[in-house]
Amino acid sequence: MKPFTFDQIPVMMNKIHDKLEHLEKLILRISIVEENENEILNIQEASKLLNLSVSTIYSKVCKREIPVNKQGKRIYFYRHELMKWIKSGRVKTYLEIKNDIEKRSKI
Repeated sequence: MKPFTFDQIPVMMNKIHDKLEHLEKLILRISIVEENENEILNIQEASKLLNLSVSTIYSKVCKREIPVNKQGKRIYFYRHELMKWIKSGRVKTYLEIKNDIEKRSKI
């Protein structure tokens, strides 16, 4: 890296400033995502998130079909656990199934 001239310093400082602002925004976005993942939801909030009725959620809790945390008579849900639960029910596409079969047949 060659040294900067005195005239280049303001331009370089602006670039550094812009990059720092960008990094700050990324860090803030990451921390917000982490906070949301660890967010605790009550049954009404879980109902809104999952677009299910409260009675359906109670039914799934009784059948142990949905991840739940109980404290006394109250039930709570972690947002990240509910999102993981939703993703676990993902149906594979025809192409994904075909690729899985091809991979197994090669072994």
